[in-house]
Amino acid sequence: MAYEIERKFLVNDDSFMAMATKRIEMVQGYLSRDPNATVRVRIAGSNAWITVKSKNQGAVRHEWEYRIPVEDAREMLSICQGLVEKTRYVVPFAQYLWEIDVFMGRHSGLVLAEVELPSAHAQVELPPFIGAEVTGDPRYYNSNLSNA
Repeated sequence: MAYEIERKFLVNDDSFMAMATKRIEMVQGYLSRDPNATVRVRIAGSNAWITVKSKNQGAVRHEWEYRIPVEDAREMLSICQGLVEKTRYVVPFAQYLWEIDVFMGRHSGLVLAEVELPSAHAQVELPPFIGAEVTGDPRYYNSNLSNA
């Protein structure tokens, strides 16, 4: 069974941009926003995925992700209500890769950082741009942002 173990934080400043090794434009929508089983469709650059995620148990949840044709993803996104558009910056810091999402459109100004961990108890050194932790706060779930 696949697990995602992730912590999420607000971002205090844009210093991460100078540290980024990759930048990816993304658009995503949700075929299901049921907290017990969200189904996300995402186009990131020239690739697309469909992802099923279970309800969070703290920083841990089940996750299954499959690559799909971009044209299929575009068709699926056309039936989603409320899309999330963002630019993702990938920043290596200490022993982890941080993903910083700069949201566009109605969520312009929101910047969130996520780090995937090998275990729920893993210690992580926080980069200087990190603000308050929002792990588990449903206001910052992308599935809820797509509906806001």
